[in-house]
Amino acid sequence: MMDAALDKTLRDAAALFRRSRYAVALTGAGLSAESGIPTYRGTGGVWTRFGEPTIDGWDLFCQDPEAWWKLSVEHRVGGSEFSEAIDRAVPNAAHYAMAELEQMGRLAHVITQNIDNLQNVAGSRHVTEIHGNRAKARCMSCGLRYRLESIALAILPPHCAECGGVLKNDVVMFGEPIPADALEECYRQAFRADLFLVVGTSAVVYPAAEFPLMAKRRGAPLIEINPEETALSDLADVIIRGPAAVTVPALVELLLIP
Repeated sequence: MMDAALDKTLRDAAALFRRSRYAVALTGAGLSAESGIPTYRGTGGVWTRFGEPTIDGWDLFCQDPEAWWKLSVEHRVGGSEFSEAIDRAVPNAAHYAMAELEQMGRLAHVITQNIDNLQNVAGSRHVTEIHGNRAKARCMSCGLRYRLESIALAILPPHCAECGGVLKNDVVMFGEPIPADALEECYRQAFRADLFLVVGTSAVVYPAAEFPLMAKRRGAPLIEINPEETALSDLADVIIRGPAAVTVPALVELLLIP
């Protein structure tokens, strides 16, 4: 049985959604946590336990794409806790609920920091992956994206079939510029939002953390769904404390009531 405080915040959030004409969401690792993918920060996060990854990956790619690809292929074969968890993961109830919000006409767009592809698999059609997609490769010259499984790796580095440019895994590395098309779309969505939903993110990584702030400055109410306090909590109009896989479906249920 849901406690009274949580029920009230969910009803407050539902009321904001009913008044909204263009709601946008920003999602982070907490959305995929119940799919078995470890979060980066916070209690039990991969970086909390093992430290943040090195920041030289982008430099290595720029200096020697062939060496970078060889390391990347070896890493995929050898696996890691994080990569193996993504390989096993399937969408959870929160992903499906986010997709249902879109199908109901309540959510216009999802900006996700996740690289796991799960929001797409769950059925969302309007998604911008600001940090890339682990299942794709991207041409560094023309920006064309490919399914990673379709890329021949017999000769490294692989090249774009359209322009001949060097391909790279689509995931944005530390130090790598965010692709212009993704960044521009995120800013466009934040500018249009009349309601901003933030789910499962610590809100400390920029520029992603800037998007809800942009919307808030333009007068859009801010809803936060997170089990823990974040950098956005003091600015949120409604705070829903609980796991996304429980609270987002509960929000959908409320919005289904006439």
